[in-house]
Amino acid sequence: MDSGAASGPEAAILRGRSLPRVEWRTLGLVAACYAAWAGAVALLAPLSLWLAVPVAAVAIALHSSLTHEAIHGHPFRAGWLNAALMFPALSLCVPYGRFKATHLAHHHDETLTDPYDDPESNYLDPAVWGRMTGAVQALLRFNNTLAGRLTVGPLVGQVMWMASDLRLIRKGDRSVMRDWLLHLPAAGLVLWLVALSPMPVWAYLLATYFGLALIKIRTFLEHQAHEKARARTVIIEDRGPLAFLFLNNNLHVVHHMHPQVPWYDLPALYRSNRDHYLRRNEGYRFRSYAEVFRRYLSKAKDPVPHPLWPKD
Repeated sequence: MDSGAASGPEAAILRGRSLPRVEWRTLGLVAACYAAWAGAVALLAPLSLWLAVPVAAVAIALHSSLTHEAIHGHPFRAGWLNAALMFPALSLCVPYGRFKATHLAHHHDETLTDPYDDPESNYLDPAVWGRMTGAVQALLRFNNTLAGRLTVGPLVGQVMWMASDLRLIRKGDRSVMRDWLLHLPAAGLVLWLVALSPMPVWAYLLATYFGLALIKIRTFLEHQAHEKARARTVIIEDRGPLAFLFLNNNLHVVHHMHPQVPWYDLPALYRSNRDHYLRRNEGYRFRSYAEVFRRYLSKAKDPVPHPLWPKD
């Protein structure tokens, strides 16, 4: 999605901000995230696993959101510093290199929702869908409800992603193999620290699953199938805890139009030219995550086979 011509307050905000050498607000949040994680694993676990597990899950989800910021060049200008900062794989499941490669490919907005060219698409080619068994189709239909995305979504997403990467490795893609091998010490470090802590490994694995489920709330309807690429990306006008946890990526069309802008500037950009962004995405908007839950907790947001894909 091209950004279009910025004007008025939006243009002033974009002209008025220069990227600092270090974004201290983001760096401070990274420090707070690791502190919350360590507190949950080392301090809360011996007191109450009922409290430690959800706190660790929130820290894991926030770490994922911060990793997304790092991929887009925050808090440091140097990519290797951002990668080093987010090196511990708190979620255990997501290699930094693969996250970076697939997410930057996802930012080619002309291919958003494409079952093949958008690595983050939840749509399937209708021909592929037609070859699946009834049981798999039922599972994926359930996964297209918010309840499904929260319960089976982390497992379904991980299995499909790893199966895709395994196919690439078998075809000789050395970059994919490299990123998974580099992930082993990043995940191993976290498991080693957990093993030394009072938190049982099984409890940490549960927290990891819950953390990944929280992220599924954000990704659930970020994009829709639409003939116009600019109308495929959502705005959720939420300013509550989930918006903070997702670092304002609920204003997703603003992020796609200005991916270089850090998380803390997105709300001001949106407020400065709200009508412009809603015209750009043709009103693909929700008032809050509460509305999303009301509408889609048990209802599929759209079909699994891409509704605009050629069926032959």
